[in-house]
Amino acid sequence: MSDNRELSSRPGTGADLKRFFGGSPAWVIARLILLSVVVGVIMAALGLDPANILQSLVDLVRNLFNFGFEAVERLWRYFLLGAVIVVPLWLILRISRAGR
Repeated sequence: MSDNRELSSRPGTGADLKRFFGGSPAWVIARLILLSVVVGVIMAALGLDPANILQSLVDLVRNLFNFGFEAVERLWRYFLLGAVIVVPLWLILRISRAGR
């Protein structure tokens, strides 16, 4: 029994690699490759460029900021469009009921 412990605790054995990787090296490398591909797809969908990650992050924040203002602008347009009809009708109804 002591021979097995001595073999597994010797430097340069597979046990050291397993301990370093946190599991089978082949399995850990396969998971890292898969995770890298998934993260790469997400980064590409967000428009991030790995060659210039900082500029890509700045561009992403700028685009999200602009998108937020575009949404507010659209909401404002819808409000104005509806208000053109709703406010005059409301005024007419209020005035007509005030005379009663």
